[in-house]
Amino acid sequence: MQRVISPVNIEERAKLDLRAGDTIRVWQKIAEKGKVRLQAFEGLVLAKKHGREAGATFTVRRVASGVGVEKIFPLYSPIIDKIEVLKRSKVRRAKLYHIREKAAKEVSHQMRNIRMAKDVEVEETVEAK
Repeated sequence: MQRVISPVNIEERAKLDLRAGDTIRVWQKIAEKGKVRLQAFEGLVLAKKHGREAGATFTVRRVASGVGVEKIFPLYSPIIDKIEVLKRSKVRRAKLYHIREKAAKEVSHQMRNIRMAKDVEVEETVEAK
């Protein structure tokens, strides 16, 4: 007789083999007004901590409306309905925390380009008058 202690299929989650650099979609159960719905959080795995033990977690980062959002999910959480691995990327680091700074630099470069373009437009309109 097998007793079920956790509503999560632990063997299935351990076999996922999540790694830093994977693009994944995490389906999360959200309770609203007595109903439970599923919400997807899709992004890049920055880090996986504590291996496959009970307290294992993974960090997922995505950019939503121009703002970087990170969530830390427990691997064996019953709130997670399923985890889909969409893409595997070859990375040279175990933790990809440097992507935070890389994204910030990229945004500042884009802002600089926009500012330069506006200055050029203003000069052109002044010359036209």
